[in-house]
Amino acid sequence: MTPPPDLQDLINTVRQDTGSDNAIAQLVTAAATVAELEDTSDALLGHFVDRCRREGRSWSEISAALGVTKQAVHKRFSAAVADQIIAAVPAPTFERFTPRARGVLKAAGEAAHAAGHPRVSSGYLLLGLFAEPEGVAARALEATGVSREHVRAALQTTAGPDVHAAAGGPGPAGSPEDTGRYTPDAKRVLRDALAVALELAHNYIGTEHLLLGLYGDPASPAARILASAGASADDTRAQVTRLLAGLRPPPAS
Repeated sequence: MTPPPDLQDLINTVRQDTGSDNAIAQLVTAAATVAELEDTSDALLGHFVDRCRREGRSWSEISAALGVTKQAVHKRFSAAVADQIIAAVPAPTFERFTPRARGVLKAAGEAAHAAGHPRVSSGYLLLGLFAEPEGVAARALEATGVSREHVRAALQTTAGPDVHAAAGGPGPAGSPEDTGRYTPDAKRVLRDALAVALELAHNYIGTEHLLLGLYGDPASPAARILASAGASADDTRAQVTRLLAGLRPPPAS
């Protein structure tokens, strides 16, 4: 195996790149170099993790090869694998979405249209989760004290009609699987829902994955509404985990 750069090589690189003997300047350069190396290392591992997954290797096999737990592998590489899956197809696919998850997308589009918005934001995806009251997401929201009324009121307060809608533009058009009807923050939720499903080793995307995907961008409308209701990402994940455990069949005695 070709040996990687050793410590002295890296020290020399930092000194050369800094172009100064100033210790603080070299420290800043060293920090940037370490960050770049970490990104490259993650990308390298992510590439081969994705290859293993495409060849049908299980997360258990991958975790054993890396010497870490399966949960650690899911957490570290699920987002990167999700990005590579999305990049590998010409248009996002919704074939893994459950009927309830599709119902959420449909309800979100209808709610956005009724409010005069031509596209669906993450806030309306959050509101759409209540359209499937038997879904894991709606039950988790109820358990954390988040109500449909709170979400609807927050949307009315924090977001006025879209400028295109105010000018007479159409509401969300097409099927729920038309990605052109989603705002960038909502598209990220769909991507993060896939990442959550991969992290949990699920071969489907349900309402629970959409809910957890809402926390991916803390600055998004949905994440801010959840925070205002006191529903933290950790609390919501704990509720989802509890509900999913209740859905699993008991072990054979």
